[in-house]
Amino acid sequence: MPTPTTHITLLAKMADGSDAAAWREFCDRYGELIRAVARRQGLQAADCDDVLQDVLLELSRVLPEFRYDPAKGRFRSYLKTIVLRAVFRRFRQKRPLTGQEAVERVVDVTADDAQIERVWEEEWRDYHLRQAMRAIEVEFSPPHRAAFQAYVVEGRDAHETAERFGLSLDQVYQIKSRILRRLSGLIEQQVNEEG
Repeated sequence: MPTPTTHITLLAKMADGSDAAAWREFCDRYGELIRAVARRQGLQAADCDDVLQDVLLELSRVLPEFRYDPAKGRFRSYLKTIVLRAVFRRFRQKRPLTGQEAVERVVDVTADDAQIERVWEEEWRDYHLRQAMRAIEVEFSPPHRAAFQAYVVEGRDAHETAERFGLSLDQVYQIKSRILRRLSGLIEQQVNEEG
């Protein structure tokens, strides 16, 4: 599995505008995250795809002049801002608000800041877990991943899992420990790379 570029390198390649592979990598990395946040804000699937396109258009507009400075903020915060703006623009396009409705919507959005932050953080964590789960697909055998899925993800009993996959109880515990340790390391690496 090739090592993906860091977000700083990826953003620089995207800023060039002519590197289609960089834009595909961005979509591969962040497309699910962006769609999930839009979906959690109440948009339909087609609108979620439109939000992703809006985010890509905004990035194509700002990246040529953009200089990432971790001292000014984290990449995830910058991406969150762009995504949420795209989500709210989509809402306004679907149903333009006027007068008191517009004021009430602004108040609702402000009141929901904590909720929006919680949704973003949950989706960000899920994004990193999905990325890490993809990485372990090449590092662990299918039977070990299936046992991990049954025991850890689905919450099945360890004895049942051992019997189902022809493993000892000790093997089930070892698989759980090794995969969780690797997932934790991968997620920590991703977070450190992305800021």
